Amino acid sequence: MHRRSRRTLQLAAATALLVSAATACNAAAKNDASASASGGSGKSFTLVTPDAVGQNEFLKLAVTGVKAAAKQHDGSQKVYESTDTASQQQNVQAAVEAKPDVIVLVGFEFADLVAQQAEAHPKQQFLMIDACTTKTYKNVSCAVFREHEGVFLAGAEAGLLSRSGKVGAVDVLDTPQFRRYSDPFAAGAKKVAAKTQTSTRFVGGQSPFDDSARAKEQANSLLSKGYDQIMAAAAAGNYGVFEAAKAKGAFAYGVDVNQCPSSPGTVVDNVIKRTDVAVEKGIEAVLGGKAGTTVSYGLKEGGISLTGLESGVDASKCVIADHKDVLKQVEALRDQIVSGKLTVDDPAAG
Repeated sequence: MHRRSRRTLQLAAATALLVSAATACNAAAKNDASASASGGSGKSFTLVTPDAVGQNEFLKLAVTGVKAAAKQHDGSQKVYESTDTASQQQNVQAAVEAKPDVIVLVGFEFADLVAQQAEAHPKQQFLMIDACTTKTYKNVSCAVFREHEGVFLAGAEAGLLSRSGKVGAVDVLDTPQFRRYSDPFAAGAKKVAAKTQTSTRFVGGQSPFDDSARAKEQANSLLSKGYDQIMAAAAAGNYGVFEAAKAKGAFAYGVDVNQCPSSPGTVVDNVIKRTDVAVEKGIEAVLGGKAGTTVSYGLKEGGISLTGLESGVDASKCVIADHKDVLKQVEALRDQIVSGKLTVDDPAAG
């Protein structure tokens, strides 16, 4: 699975992973050379990423969001790319010292650092994406995602495409938060094909987020029983799931970003998190006086989608691009969820 997928899934199990904020000098911070600035009196925004952006589509979308916000407000933006825990700390410190209007941070890695900085600098506004601090602060806003809505739609695709009538999932751990990536998949399949058999296998073990071999093994346990559509929610182990499905002529589904290019002809579709939407709308809310709140982004807000429902699907290398009839049915389900006519149960809701 994509690196960001691993972070997303670890969020539910992660506690205080970072130590106190660093006081290292700003020179260690990696400032994006493309940072823009205007000569006007517009707003300033700083984005801090947990990893180098590179080809990380999840983080590239976040960069797109902060650039769009800067353009909208005739302002400036900077991007600090981290590579490890030390640089994460250094970059947050550098961002705070620069005093922009809003500091945007992606990932649970920053939760403790933001909490400390929010207390020390109550006038500085922070926006966390795909995570939040444990304690509520008036100057910390959070954007989280309703992944289960997109997973439900992917499950509907699986139910419509399955030839065996057996749809499964490989999930990292058997907990309510992680079941957001498997239970709705089964529900979506049964919504369109009531007799569909469903089953989930969990990676578990000592390294559930990084064990591609074990993920592949769990996928094979489903494939050996005739399951031909598998939701891959195994973090870095997703590629093991894709390999297993490809070898058996079966199909799989990715998460967070478009994973179809990694296994064309095997990956049907992906549950996409639009971090650009969360960043741009989150900044707008903060500037509009709605700071200190947590906003959930799902299908209705445009924060969750499928690759198959996005523009450019024909060039995505996703199998779903060849099934326009299925996409039409999935679009109808999406519209029902957006309108409130159809509610997708959230396993993490208690």
